[in-house]
Amino acid sequence: MKHPLYFYTSFILLLFQLSPLTFAQSNKKTQALEKANHAIELVDAGKFEEGIKLLQEAEKLDPQNINYPYEIGYAYYSQSNYQQAVKIIQPLLKHPHVHAKVYQLLGNAYDNMEQGDKASITYEEGLKKFPKAGNLYLEMGVLHMMKKDYENALAYYEKGIEVDPSFASNYYWATQIYAISSQKIWSMIYGELFMNLERHSERTAEIGKLLYANYTKCITITSDTSITLAFSQNSSIDIKTMKLPFALAAYEPTLLMSIVNEKKIDLNSLNRIRTNFVDTYFKNGTDKKYPNVLFDFQKKIADAGLLEAYNYWVLSKGDENEYSKWHGSHQILWDNFVKWFNQNKLQLSNEYKFYREQY
Repeated sequence: MKHPLYFYTSFILLLFQLSPLTFAQSNKKTQALEKANHAIELVDAGKFEEGIKLLQEAEKLDPQNINYPYEIGYAYYSQSNYQQAVKIIQPLLKHPHVHAKVYQLLGNAYDNMEQGDKASITYEEGLKKFPKAGNLYLEMGVLHMMKKDYENALAYYEKGIEVDPSFASNYYWATQIYAISSQKIWSMIYGELFMNLERHSERTAEIGKLLYANYTKCITITSDTSITLAFSQNSSIDIKTMKLPFALAAYEPTLLMSIVNEKKIDLNSLNRIRTNFVDTYFKNGTDKKYPNVLFDFQKKIADAGLLEAYNYWVLSKGDENEYSKWHGSHQILWDNFVKWFNQNKLQLSNEYKFYREQY
């Protein structure tokens, strides 16, 4: 099975993040950059031979820049010429400006050559050098996922979330695993964080649909006086601290209070429930005992008067017909939300983040 490629190869992004060069250092380096920019466009368009030729010319002009051979290796990888990709990328491990994506690309090439052991060793070596590289934790998780070793896969994904909180893909896979577990509560939180980090992709829509499905599966209204929640099963008390788990102490009690008076679970009622949840969570001071970056962000949106639009955005793929009806009668609110949302992204950092072990 072809190993999926989970990294973004924009040369400009790599240059700013990884190379100490500037555009004005030398005429040769400027020429090299121009050639490389054109080469990347060619490679992205599937014109590999032309792109590789330009990248080789760029490398001759600026031989110390790791990005040119890296992009050559990526071009070969994109053609499924994994052996040549390995030949180009493997020597870069000794480059003074080696970065985590080099280990990722090399490991992926090995994996696609059905050399999983070499791939695993490569990723692990990369993690020793770059212990906060979320992309390498992702790849280790993928290796375990392919063996259906979900427990170890999840451990790598969650460690990646902890050390590299702005890297989206680990949230995506952690969401998928928890969605098929008895602890769907973490799927709800990781999934919505993922949607905020990766806002406009097919995966975003997929996770929005999954979150809607989780709500409908885990909330059962049997009568006016009976509501059953199933976001967390088999939860237990920590004997050392005598502290209740987050689901029992905070999430489900707050959610239960937010559902009162609802007769069914659909897109419209979920908007009300989620709005009530945010209000109750902060009004009752639960945020002080269990601070949560996602709920903080929801509160910020609520304070801007836009939580309704946000809720419909998150869950729109769960019921597209109902969403379309709502959108058609709330165009001004939606436009205001889009403008605000584009200017106010969820910013995560090593100091401001969420991972399950915090609780």
